Amino acid sequence: MEEEKLLLIPGPTPVHPRIINRLSLPTVSHVSSVFVREFKEALSNLKKIVFCEQGKSFIVAGAGTLAMEMTLANLLGDGEKMLVVSQGYFGQRMGDIAEAFGCEYDVMQSPWGSAVQPDQLRDQLGKKNYSLVVSTHVDTATGSCAPVREYAQAVREKEALFAIDGVCATGGIEERMTDWGVDVILTAAQKCFGVPPGLAVLVFSERAVDKRKSLRSVHTYYGDILKWLPVMEDPSRYFSTPCVNEIRAFCEGTRVILDEGLDVRFKRHHKTACALRAGLGSLGFSFFTEDEFFADTLSLPVYPRGVEDRAFREKLAEKRVIVAGGLGRLKGKVFRIGHMGNISYSQIEFAVDAVEKALSELGYTFHPGSGVKAAKEVLQD
Repeated sequence: MEEEKLLLIPGPTPVHPRIINRLSLPTVSHVSSVFVREFKEALSNLKKIVFCEQGKSFIVAGAGTLAMEMTLANLLGDGEKMLVVSQGYFGQRMGDIAEAFGCEYDVMQSPWGSAVQPDQLRDQLGKKNYSLVVSTHVDTATGSCAPVREYAQAVREKEALFAIDGVCATGGIEERMTDWGVDVILTAAQKCFGVPPGLAVLVFSERAVDKRKSLRSVHTYYGDILKWLPVMEDPSRYFSTPCVNEIRAFCEGTRVILDEGLDVRFKRHHKTACALRAGLGSLGFSFFTEDEFFADTLSLPVYPRGVEDRAFREKLAEKRVIVAGGLGRLKGKVFRIGHMGNISYSQIEFAVDAVEKALSELGYTFHPGSGVKAAKEVLQD
């Protein structure tokens, strides 16, 4: 069998045995009572996880990029403008999708490692009339966590729709749709939910659903939420064959989250992030992202002098820990390490210990055990 390794890339994330078990069950009919029941539960649990009191959940075969497309296609009418608030790579992707659909848009791009400030957003909203504002919550290229709650307040002052790209945040960092006035949270299965890739996941507010209903047509067929809405209200109905096993696994993933408790889960993610950064910091790593914008789901350690990227990541993989390289101008300067989903404290200690072993074999000088000690002190606090 292939040797099991600890997957600490920015997603997919390690899959809990409970979820693996559901995924491995025999495939059942997509209109069977057992599947319909679990599909309904997954949709209901999803709304609980994003604190949505009214609105509609959508779980569709695809991935985060499809969720981005569905958001844009269902909320922008002909001639309407969109504003993208970008902290890095995936903000620009939303702009690329807008171009593919022929939509008008502007991008507010923060310096990498930081985020657009709410006052900057207010200033931009005062210059043009935008129908939709979209922001990445946590950007997987930069590790920046945006102040989306404050963004939501600024957007509602202008009565535009506000959507959050929560692919690297939902289920690991607090997102309160109803209280904050968020109209869409789009995400995917494979990050904080800890479910294998394969699903585009969205929650639309009633206001967002009404916006789609007001449009005569949209530039998508498969991604039209009005095609999916009858299925989400009654999963025994048919539009396109759903991913039966994947949705059953996603349902179990939502159960794992709710069994842990949302407040407990959010605090665990924060403590895990702090412990990992303490451990790596004691070994000589700094971090690319500004402290103010640290995410609880992802970190970008900057290599100390004398540590080469590829050699380090290959050596770390030999120790059974997989991390990702930097993107764009950060390639070779940082590595990206995810700490989201159902990661345990013991796995964080294992990862820091593996980093120590890799550094030692590469001839890097440090105090042996200092990283693990620093991480443990945070975890045991």
